[in-house]
Amino acid sequence: MSITIARSLDHALTTLHENPDALILAGGTDLMVQINRGYLNELSTVIAVNRIPELQGWKQQDDTLVLGAGLTYAEMEKSDFAAVAPALAQAARTVGSPQIRNAGTLGGNLGTASPAGDTLPVLAALDAVICLRSAQGARRLPILEFITGVKNNARQPEELIEAVRIPVAQGHQEFCKIGPRNAMVISVASLALVVDQNAQKVRVGLGTVGPVPLRPTEAEEHLSTNVNWAANTVSAATLNQFSALAAAAAQPIDDHRGTAAYRRHAIGVMARRTAARAFTEETA
Repeated sequence: MSITIARSLDHALTTLHENPDALILAGGTDLMVQINRGYLNELSTVIAVNRIPELQGWKQQDDTLVLGAGLTYAEMEKSDFAAVAPALAQAARTVGSPQIRNAGTLGGNLGTASPAGDTLPVLAALDAVICLRSAQGARRLPILEFITGVKNNARQPEELIEAVRIPVAQGHQEFCKIGPRNAMVISVASLALVVDQNAQKVRVGLGTVGPVPLRPTEAEEHLSTNVNWAANTVSAATLNQFSALAAAAAQPIDDHRGTAAYRRHAIGVMARRTAARAFTEETA
């Protein structure tokens, strides 16, 4: 096995062009588990990208946030980032231990494309666009086109995930998840809710209840249409229907972490609670 520690984006892309089957190593929080369990014994080339300056950090360009693929969960927890992307910051805080959050990256979460990835439903609700680059050029894909199935994505062999672009939304944002315990846990079900006050729209992302992150569009439309945007209030009937529609949009399975019925129920509960925190429930 050969390991290349890329020092620049061009260096990584050139090496990847010469070795299109190379494995990309960022934080290693998922990859090293697979290697330690003997799932990846046939590796020939590994390209470490965690020291590439172009993939680090984040910045705001007008009304868009540009997040480097090497942005760590620990960096997303910080107050300056939480001020502009609170739901992503909340998701980052739920990931593993401090050691995992210091190593794990946004690009790694996307590359792994696990249905239980904590940032993925938030990125779906934020209408994130994934920026891919190769030695031949660059392209962008909406997140729901980028993630194609369980641990599968649309990245081509010579491409790297360079960045993630998300629009800045003015309004309430929230992420919550259910797990067997309160911390350092893989999600059983998760939900992100993003309120765009300017567009008067509510966007929702569902995680761990389908092969890919889901957008319950019927639930989103129902809530967006029935909110009193001037007063920032909503009726109990609207909240209940929103909950039911979000739960109906889930595509859960039974596994050792939870039943499909429990996951669907959890989505309904989280949908109603997050919406009730975003808007004031009207009294009779």
